[in-house]
Amino acid sequence: MIFEIFALLIMIVFYGIYFGKMIIQKRQGIQTRQLGKGKNQNVRVVEILMSIATLVIVPIQLISIIFDLTILNNNIRFIGFLVGILGDILFLISIITMKNSWRAGIPSEDNTEFVSNGIYKISRNPAFVGFDLMYIGICLLYCNVLTIIFSLFAIIMLHFQIIQEETYLANTFGEEYRTYKNRVFRYIGRR
Repeated sequence: MIFEIFALLIMIVFYGIYFGKMIIQKRQGIQTRQLGKGKNQNVRVVEILMSIATLVIVPIQLISIIFDLTILNNNIRFIGFLVGILGDILFLISIITMKNSWRAGIPSEDNTEFVSNGIYKISRNPAFVGFDLMYIGICLLYCNVLTIIFSLFAIIMLHFQIIQEETYLANTFGEEYRTYKNRVFRYIGRR
């Protein structure tokens, strides 16, 4: 029962942050969700696949929790809880730091500010790292074939999204972004 609470807590906090930020930005006239709206066909395909991956994983996670589908022992499951909470915290810090520049997807018309302060000094993509840690945490809490497959699919699609966003940022912010990219690693760390 405790692991069900842990897993649901991770999910509720994560998606509460995600949708809460979207609601706040919508009230400010900002369209947060930009997924699949770009003009570039490759970007659109990756964003649609990423959307599918991040939507499908939720019922898979919930089914795993409801039916207590796991092959791991309680010690590893507790580590999963810690990893998931770390993902939630990292995601929260990331979107707070981004302020109103945070978008889900590559903006086709919005002009956002380039953010390289705070958590972005040690990771170019801390929000995506937060996503990944949340997925890994739930996967460790409720490890089964379905959560492994769909967690990997979601993490891979998020990686492809990062690659596309890096191209967008280099085209939009030019030398400022390229200098930043040379200083800060894609996931975590600095040169």
